[in-house]
Amino acid sequence: MTRHPPSPCKEICALDRSASVCTGCGRTLGEIAEWGSATASRQQEIVRRSSVRMGSGASHPA
Repeated sequence: MTRHPPSPCKEICALDRSASVCTGCGRTLGEIAEWGSATASRQQEIVRRSSVRMGSGASHPA
């Protein structure tokens, strides 16, 4: 069974106007909106993508 990861939210909510990506967590508006209803595997994918956008490439600990 896949575990739900913690939210990547850093409570620094500001959107990069050019990319519509949060500058705090690296998620898109769509990813932020779907987080609460997303499956654990989808949440893990969102965390992976946001990590890549933020330049760390590392996944948020699950």
